[in-house]
Amino acid sequence: VQLQASGGGLVQSGGSLTLSCAVSGLGFESYIMAWFRQAPGKEREFVAGTNWRGGNINYADFAAGRFTISTNGAKNTVFLQMTSLKPEDTAIYYCAVDRNYVIYRFDRNYDYWGQGTLVTVSS
Repeated sequence: VQLQASGGGLVQSGGSLTLSCAVSGLGFESYIMAWFRQAPGKEREFVAGTNWRGGNINYADFAAGRFTISTNGAKNTVFLQMTSLKPEDTAIYYCAVDRNYVIYRFDRNYDYWGQGTLVTVSS
């Protein structure tokens, strides 16, 4: 399984950005696709997750109402639309896949990871 994240960049506070993660090599029936982030000097934290059908979605409190996770029709790309960005959203954003039916918020539950894409929000 390979994950390739893209879409990071520099954006002003209040701006928007959409991240993409292309997933290949999935050979199992059910899985969770999620986004995590890691800010400088901080631990990696859960941002949002969705099951492969898109019927179950979970957001971290800081992401609810500002971020939207979605998948494409082929279920091989997961997106993270981020709006009303704040300087504290600055982090490396990682996509991850878990061979499971439940959306876990702990990174140790996830089996496969992308390389990360840097999001910088200027004030």
